[in-house]
Amino acid sequence: MAKLPEGFVSLKSIKQGAPSTDEALGTIRRIYFKTTKQTIEHDLAHAIELLKGLESEDARARASVFMEGLAEMRKEWQRASEAPRHAKNAAGRNGKRPAKRR
Repeated sequence: MAKLPEGFVSLKSIKQGAPSTDEALGTIRRIYFKTTKQTIEHDLAHAIELLKGLESEDARARASVFMEGLAEMRKEWQRASEAPRHAKNAAGRNGKRPAKRR
């Protein structure tokens, strides 16, 4: 059988119902350590769904560390993927800045 993508969620896991608190926290932790730039959106959505199923405030507090980390990774990777604007690109083809309009 082929290796499944990192962010893959099987239908079997969805059909089994809500996981126990320990299972959900363990899955959120695994998601945090295995997420990549390519899977962050899916992984974060999966972690949010698991977080919604946590019933105790204590469990949510324990998961919040990983959730904040996932959100920070997504933010950093989004910033990194945006093309930086260089002064050279703004100067035009001949290397001179365009004249100011009045």
